[in-house]
Amino acid sequence: MVYPDYLSQVKAVRRLAEQRRVRVRVIGKSLCGRNIYAVICGGANGCRPLIAAGFHGMEWLTVAAALRYARECAADAVIVPCVNPDGVEIALHGAAAACHWQPFVAATGDAARWQANARGVDINHNFNADWHNVKRREREAGITRPCATRFGGSRPESEPETRALTRLCRHKHIARVLALHSQGREIYWDFGSCTPPGCRALAEAMSAVSGYAVSSPAPTATGGGFKDWFIAAFHRCGFTVEMGLGKNPLPPEQLATEYPRVKALLDVFVRG
Repeated sequence: MVYPDYLSQVKAVRRLAEQRRVRVRVIGKSLCGRNIYAVICGGANGCRPLIAAGFHGMEWLTVAAALRYARECAADAVIVPCVNPDGVEIALHGAAAACHWQPFVAATGDAARWQANARGVDINHNFNADWHNVKRREREAGITRPCATRFGGSRPESEPETRALTRLCRHKHIARVLALHSQGREIYWDFGSCTPPGCRALAEAMSAVSGYAVSSPAPTATGGGFKDWFIAAFHRCGFTVEMGLGKNPLPPEQLATEYPRVKALLDVFVRG
């Protein structure tokens, strides 16, 4: 497979715009100025489901899966293939991809296992969902400053990558969301009392076609995430899907074996 670095993403979305009946929009820019793209599939306007991937740098296989699904999606949907293009570039190409944050990234150690954005904020801990407890758990774990993973930032939506998604959801009628991560073959579907009816049933339908388990995340992964924020903000269904098995970064050859499961569950999610 072609690694889904930034140049490959740009080429892929341009081909989609040329070859398919889709619209491509730039919904924001990363800290380093890289475009964050949304691919809008289908011809009708109105309420659409949203699929987003590439929140964490070393989970770049999710970007490849989302781009492939964007080529094949036959329904009305919005797909954001890579929320965190700087993080993916760092994980694939090293600290030099972090523009003027290069010295900081280089000093932290192994860039290949980078999760955060260029200045060390974990995008999936930067959403305004149970923020107080997110920060309390960070402090208890000794996470008090920017780093490769799990530092949620100084305040909710402090990062341009986070704001790109929240702005999209606030200004476009989004029916439900799915955040694609790796790994574990699990589906997370709730966020406490904010969760509307029907979310578990849809999670179970996705599970039935994919073999992914309907589950709950560990306490350290609860709150601060995109699906948590969406559920709390809009009282509509949100899901996190952990694709694949193994240790991140997943090997590129796993895409061929894992994608049929991912496509099956995404088809169910899009249909609702």
